[in-house]
Amino acid sequence: MIITDTQEQSPARNADRHAHIVGWGADLDHANRPAYPMERTPPRLPHPVDAPEQQHAHVEVLHSTERPGITRIFGTTLPPSGLSGWLRRHAFRHSENDLRHWMLLLLADRVNVGEGLVEDLSRGHVPNLYAEMGGRAELRHNPMGAARKAAIGVGVLALVALSMKRRRRRLR
Repeated sequence: MIITDTQEQSPARNADRHAHIVGWGADLDHANRPAYPMERTPPRLPHPVDAPEQQHAHVEVLHSTERPGITRIFGTTLPPSGLSGWLRRHAFRHSENDLRHWMLLLLADRVNVGEGLVEDLSRGHVPNLYAEMGGRAELRHNPMGAARKAAIGVGVLALVALSMKRRRRRLR
């Protein structure tokens, strides 16, 4: 093993050698450490903090199988309903470490989007899918991806139109 000149020096001599570097050796003496006075455990609260009251459920609230009951405070803005609600109920029968739980929740989200579109159309509101799905942002930030999606969409529409045209010919 080769010992260099710097390894043979004492720590005090090393500190003198690098004293011109701002902050050098700050970890040697606690008085020189900028954060040292603050490095302590914060004091405990003088009294125990009371847990909030249990919120009453007026709608169905789904909760994990890992917990014995629902949390004390929870959101009730959108209770599960329809096919997406059925999928969510089925997902919460499985543990959170089960892939089925998360895949069913993702599927329920996609089904919920479809249910929302059907609901909008039933109320007479035609949704602007291009704007609601971030079409302008994708065109601006990912033009190749937007062009690919447009080409796929045109291709699918052409196939649907072609199959409908052939079907009409067969029916005549």
